[in-house]
Amino acid sequence: MLNVLARVRVNRVTDPIGRWLVGHGVAPDVVTVVGTVGSVAAALWFLPRGQLFIGTLVITLFVLFDLIDGAMARARGNGTPFGAVLDSTCDRVADGALFAGLTWWCLGVGDQRLLGVAALVCLVAGQLISYIKARAEGAGLSADGGLVERAERLIVALVGTGLHGLGVPYALPVALWLLAAASVWTVGQRILLVYRSAQASVSTTGPSGPTDSAPSP
Repeated sequence: MLNVLARVRVNRVTDPIGRWLVGHGVAPDVVTVVGTVGSVAAALWFLPRGQLFIGTLVITLFVLFDLIDGAMARARGNGTPFGAVLDSTCDRVADGALFAGLTWWCLGVGDQRLLGVAALVCLVAGQLISYIKARAEGAGLSADGGLVERAERLIVALVGTGLHGLGVPYALPVALWLLAAASVWTVGQRILLVYRSAQASVSTTGPSGPTDSAPSP
């Protein structure tokens, strides 16, 4: 949803930065790796220690690198297959570290074991959402869309974490439980999308090939 609504406005900000970095010889893959390493380090250092607000700020800073590397790829004319795989892999690592850090805090100094369950559900469901799409595309099917994609998951989780760090009551529990429910719903949505795509493919090609192919003589 946010990918559609915000892409043009975000690109207006990131594209000049991407062109400047490319002009100075910086490779998009370097920005991807730096952003991921920074996000993981911040998530696993600040969050388990209960430093939720500063952790949110640092993680958000490095998450924005993911917008920059895309702008750099556009500035170079196109991305590379390796760069696309690296970017997707790094996204999964960064997302996993964020929810792992929140789970660690919930089960440790946060002393909120039930909330830790919600964080774990977010972690697993978030990975599944991305995996279903990748696996579907590898099989020639479609699984685009869903209630909460990566941008929404990050925004909800980081806003809830940051507000909780500022002392806003119930900010993180509300964010994580809502996100857990929405993520599970999105997993179901994507499974349904894959099913419909598979059914459409079968109806188009038939069980043995295209339905409009000429019969054998």
